[in-house]
Amino acid sequence: MSRPNVYPAELRQRAVRMVAEVRPNYESEWAAIGAVAQKLGIGTAETLRKWVRQAEVNAGARPGVTSEEAVEIRRLRREVAELRRANETSHARWGQAAACSVGAVVGGKAMFSS
Repeated sequence: MSRPNVYPAELRQRAVRMVAEVRPNYESEWAAIGAVAQKLGIGTAETLRKWVRQAEVNAGARPGVTSEEAVEIRRLRREVAELRRANETSHARWGQAAACSVGAVVGGKAMFSS
């Protein structure tokens, strides 16, 4: 399981918007991110920088996996893992059934079914 988000989605969106709005007032984007992070009480500027980068990916301004794609990838990975477990269980059951129908050794004697 993933850990719960510490910051509400509204705060994340607001912070990303604020960085875009105040960016012209600073020498660099990093300076703008640091100022906004401090103003909003976000733990580190790096946290906000990651939000800004993900927002750029989601908007198509930067290459990468969008948030929606990441959710779908996680869902599909869980589904694949579940199907693999079911497949292994099925193979184990079929293996046991095959051993019983062909013949099995019980107590040192071969037991054959007809």
